Amino acid sequence: MDTVVYDRLGRGEPLVLIHGVGHRRQAWAPVLPLLAGHRDVIAVDLPGFGESPPGEGGYSVDAAIDVFGRLFADLGIDRPHVAGNSLGGLLSLALGKAGLVRSVTALSPAGLWTPRQQRYALAMLRAHRAIAERMPEDRVRRLAATPAGRSVLTGFIVAKPARQSPESVIDDAHAFGHAPGFAPTLAEAKGGFRFLGPVTGPPVTIAWGERDRILARPKAADLRRVAPDAHLLVLRGCGHVPMSDAPELVAKVLLEGSAPVADDVYLSSTS
Repeated sequence: MDTVVYDRLGRGEPLVLIHGVGHRRQAWAPVLPLLAGHRDVIAVDLPGFGESPPGEGGYSVDAAIDVFGRLFADLGIDRPHVAGNSLGGLLSLALGKAGLVRSVTALSPAGLWTPRQQRYALAMLRAHRAIAERMPEDRVRRLAATPAGRSVLTGFIVAKPARQSPESVIDDAHAFGHAPGFAPTLAEAKGGFRFLGPVTGPPVTIAWGERDRILARPKAADLRRVAPDAHLLVLRGCGHVPMSDAPELVAKVLLEGSAPVADDVYLSSTS
């Protein structure tokens, strides 16, 4: 059975946070203090990423749904709210379609791409993974010490790399370069990871970074086919991983997207 490492803090209705490929649960650190006063927040390391061991059940979307279903049961939470970024956004939408969650907030979700966009995104990730694997640690530390260097290391995923701390950039670079789940996840993505929906049960928010350099924002009509009643947002000035660029804005989106609803009634919002 796959096991996952997670951080849990705060109070209120449960909100599970899922990071993107190559990242780790600390991707959510900028928004955690803003959420903890309102939600029981659970930030998860996916199997094979961060501190979680490699996934025994594989790295498909179905395997991830199984992992989260067991995690929810182990934590004693019934249909939590869920939010995810990139791969985490795709998994959040899939959990919504499966009826396992109370609401879905997807930030620049993977899987809503055309074949051409998919090839570009995966090629970008592979190229940056190769750089992260081969770059000496002392060079990473030198680059992380300056705003310009942090832009070199993280400018492909965030719009405001200077806002990141040198320590977080160093740790993220190591995690990106050494995560055992990276290659098998991208192998799965090459042959699939196209999400067609529809998510018609829980409320859905889909928010896209205005300056996303990894995933192009789909047309609203295409997003409506995936989640007909979704609340659609553009995150101004944000890149692919918006939590670092605008934590107050992202926290607001997460709180509004996970607003409490009655036990057996789903509310939908349109834009």
